[in-house]
Amino acid sequence: MPPPRTRGTALRHRLAELRGPGVPARALDARALAALAANPGCRRRAILDGAGVDKAALAGALGTPSGFGQSQFAFMRGNAFEARVKADGGAELLRLVHRTLDPGAEPPGRAQVPDLTAAGPEGRATRTALALREATGTDTDSGTGTGAWTLLDHPMLALDVAGSPAFLEPDAVVVHPDGGWTVVEIKSFPMLDGSADPAKVGAAARQSAVYVLALEDVAARLDPAPPVRHQVLLVCPKDFSNLPTASAVDVRKQRAVTARQLARLTRVEDIADALPEGVCFSPELPPDELTAAVEAVPAAYAPECLAACELAFHCRARSRAAGAVTALGRSVRAELGGLTTVEDVLAAAQGEAGDPDDPAVAALRRAAALRAEALAAAGHRPPGTAGDDPSRAGGREVAPCR
Repeated sequence: MPPPRTRGTALRHRLAELRGPGVPARALDARALAALAANPGCRRRAILDGAGVDKAALAGALGTPSGFGQSQFAFMRGNAFEARVKADGGAELLRLVHRTLDPGAEPPGRAQVPDLTAAGPEGRATRTALALREATGTDTDSGTGTGAWTLLDHPMLALDVAGSPAFLEPDAVVVHPDGGWTVVEIKSFPMLDGSADPAKVGAAARQSAVYVLALEDVAARLDPAPPVRHQVLLVCPKDFSNLPTASAVDVRKQRAVTARQLARLTRVEDIADALPEGVCFSPELPPDELTAAVEAVPAAYAPECLAACELAFHCRARSRAAGAVTALGRSVRAELGGLTTVEDVLAAAQGEAGDPDDPAVAALRRAAALRAEALAAAGHRPPGTAGDDPSRAGGREVAPCR
C-alpha cells in the first residue's frame, strides 16, 4: 500500500498537475516575489507563481508574448562584475562592507567563506542556516558573534509565501564580527558621482527587502536571535569603469510593505481548491483550452503590471475588452468605488444610471456638468451641424495642410 498522502504532499501533487505532466517547476526568485507582493489581490499570479508555472512560456502560448528578459550581453557583464567583486575570497566586497556599514569593527582580514553546496534547494537552505549559525557563534555561551568576518556566497534562503515555500538566492550575506547579518546586492548598472538611477535603486531595495525577511526567519530560529541589519549594501560599477563602489540602502520601508502585502496573499491551496477539476496551465495545450484555464483564475490587472509580470499583455487585452476601469490605473479604480466598467462610469456621468447619493456618481455628474458648461461657453457645436466649417476655427481662417 502507498503511504498516506499528507496535506503538504497533496498540495505539491496538485500544483504539479496545474503545471502539466513532466513540466518542471520554475523557481520563484526575489524579484518575482517583490512583484507578487506589490499586487497581493491578483490570484492568477499567486497560483501561477506558487505552482512554478513559466509565465513567459504561458504568455507566448496565449499569443501575447512578453518583452521580459535580460540580454545575453547584460547577463555576461553582470556575471563578470560580480566575479570581480568577489575575487580573492571576497576581500574587496568585505572592504566595502566594513567602510560603508561597519567602520568601527576590526578591518576584515582573511574572511571565512563556508562551502554551501548541498543536494537540492532544501538541502542548500539547511546548509546555509547551519553556516549562519556557526558564523554567528550562537553555539557559544555569549552568542554575540565570533569576532571574525564571514562571507556567504550565494546562500539559499527559504520563505513561506501563501502556504508554499519559495527558495531565494541573494548575491551574498555577510556576517559581521558582532554577529550581525547584512544582505549584499550586486548590480551592473553604474553609480555616477555617488548616485544611481532611482528607479533601479528602488527595484533593488524591494528585492533586498525580500532577502531581509527570509534572513529574519532564519534568525528567529536561533537563540539568541542575531540582528539582521535593515541597511543593505548595494554594490555597483563606479562611473563608467568596472571598479566596484558601494552605497548603504535602508530597506525598512520596503521590508514593512512587503511583509504586510505577503500576509494579505490568499493561500495557494485555497486558490487551487476553488479551481474547476482538470484545469492545467501547460503551454502544450490548445490555445482555447489554455485561455479558458487562465481565465478560470481572477486577475487584478493594473498598468503597473506591465513592468512586473509576463502575463501583463494578456491581462491588459482582457481588461480592455471587458471595459474594466482597472485598465486606467489603481488610483482611478479607487476613486470610482462600485463602478467597475467604463460603461457604468459613462452612464453614471450622463445621469442614466447610478445612485445619486453615491459620492463617485455625484462627482462624475458634477464633472460632466462642468464640461458641458465649458464647451457651451467656448461656443462648441456638435460636429455636422449647419455652418460647421472645419477650415475655420474661432472665427479665423485656417490654411489647409499641404
